[in-house]
Parts: sequence; C-alpha cells; structure tokens
Amino acid sequence: MPTWNADQYLRFADQRTRPCRDLAGAVALDAPQRIVDLGCGPGNSTAVLAARWPGAEIMGIDSSPEMIAAAGKEMPTGRWGVGDISSWKAEQPVDLVFSNAALQWVPDHAGLYPRLLAQVAEGGALAVQVPINLHAPAHQAMRQLAAGPGWRSYFPQRVREWHVFPTEAYYDFVAKQATRVDMWETEYLHVLAGPEAIVEWYQGTGLRPFLDMLPGEEERGRFLKEYGEMLRPLYPARPDGRVLFPFKRLFLIAYR
Repeated sequence: MPTWNADQYLRFADQRTRPCRDLAGAVALDAPQRIVDLGCGPGNSTAVLAARWPGAEIMGIDSSPEMIAAAGKEMPTGRWGVGDISSWKAEQPVDLVFSNAALQWVPDHAGLYPRLLAQVAEGGALAVQVPINLHAPAHQAMRQLAAGPGWRSYFPQRVREWHVFPTEAYYDFVAKQATRVDMWETEYLHVLAGPEAIVEWYQGTGLRPFLDMLPGEEERGRFLKEYGEMLRPLYPARPDGRVLFPFKRLFLIAYR
C-alpha cells in the first residue's frame, strides 16, 4: 500500500471535498441511522456526512493509521477504525455505505461492489465516487517518466496504480442487487496556480506509489522536478498565469 500524508492530502481540501459533498447531497435517504465511511482519509468526508445527517452514527474506516490519527485529532468525538476495505464486513447491516475517492485503490471491483452493497440494509444505499482519469495527461506522464532511461531501474515491477473499469461495468456490478441505480460523471475544472500545483496535488494521491519505490529524498525530489517539467506543456498557463486542471470522476448510488 502507498504511504499517506494527511497534511499533503489536505493542501487541496476544498477541491477534494467538493465531489464528496456532491455525492452526499445526491443520496436520497432521509435519516440513515448507521453510516460507514470507507476510505475516510483524514476525516474530511466524514465531516460532510456528519453535517448532512447529524443524527446518524458514523464510523470512519481507513487503511492508513496516519490518516485515522489525523481524523481523530480533527474530530475527537468521532468513531474511527483502521481497516482494509477489501476485507471489511459490517457487524450488522448499515443504512449507508459511503466511499469517496478510495475504491480505486482496491482490485476486483466485480466482487467488491456487490459485496459492499450486500452490507446495506433494505432501503439503504451504497454511494461511491471514484476518479476515472487514469489516462489523463498527468497520469500518462508519471508512467512515461518512470519508464524512461533515467528511472526505469528504480521500478523493476509495475507500479501500483488505480483500478478503473469502463463506466457501464459499474452498473453491471450492482444492478442485480439494487432496486434503483443512479450514476453520473462529472469533470471538474480545477483552477490551480500552475503545473507545480498539479505536482503537489498528486503527491497526496497518484504519485505515492511511485515515490514510495524510490530509495531516498534526493531521488524523490529529482523525480518530482522532472515530472513538473513534463507537465508544463501539457497544462499551459492561461493569460493570468494559472492552469486549468481537468479531473473526471464517476458517481454511483445503488439503493437496496
């Protein structure tokens, strides 16, 4: 598993939390009593759920002890646990299984999504948001740089990346168990200060597996510098000096 840094992740807290708010706002449940936030990270998504349903009992689960520690510090009264999404099972059916930008790190979506929906009580829902921009220029640049002559020796095996399937596959994963499925895609156009901000963005997510395979800070710093130079022509500055950073996401809500 990649290592995680809550401070790095939260440098773009507003942009990262917006899809979570969009997903939570679209869930058509009046008053779910038991909610599980899978891959809760530093608790920003859990805070959205607590604001949306203040009377609910919410459990935040993440595989990173560092993220759970940050979440507990931010929300001391919250319920938190370190756990692996791929093996998580509810002690009793819950009204809402929620996951914002986490399931892309877990393989076997054909098995995972039905298993998560099976943890939902009748009348409840599974609500998921995952990034679907694995083939965006910024991701292609990561792979190209790692495969280049100056870096390929550091990556003798394939770097762990996101698991992304065709959009229609996600409908098929849940349709047999669901009474209703709501799906949509959104491409957010984040306005960032420059290509270096895109590097900062991915240091908190997609670059983590690459950086974890490098032996030291000197190599990591050099990799990030070269990656930033690759991004400059891919994300040209607008007249005001800022760049537009498109980021496409898939939303799915399956009701039982």
